[in-house]
Amino acid sequence: MVFVMRLLDKPGAAALRQRLRPEHKAYLAHIAGRIAFAGPLTLDDGTTMIGSLLAIDFDHREAAQAWLADEPFTRAGLYASVEIHAFFNLWPQRAGFPA
Repeated sequence: MVFVMRLLDKPGAAALRQRLRPEHKAYLAHIAGRIAFAGPLTLDDGTTMIGSLLAIDFDHREAAQAWLADEPFTRAGLYASVEIHAFFNLWPQRAGFPA
C-alpha cells in the first residue's frame, strides 16, 4: 500500500535541511524501487524548501512509521508536523513529473 507523507519543516530550518539533504537523499535511494513520487514542498517561488512530500509503498502503516522514524530529517528534528495517509492512485500522471 502506498503511504503519502506530508512533512512540514520547523521555521528557520533551511540551513539544517540543506546540511542533511545528501543523507536524506541517500536514505531514499535505499528504497528507490518503492517510491511512487518524492520531492520537496516549496514556496510559490519554486525554490524555497519548506517540507517534503513522499509517496512510498510499504506493507503496512507501522512499516512506514518505522522507516520515517529513522529518516535523517526526522532524526534531526527538522519537521514541525508529520502526516501519514494511505493513498490509492486512480489517475494516470501526465503533469509535474520529469520525463
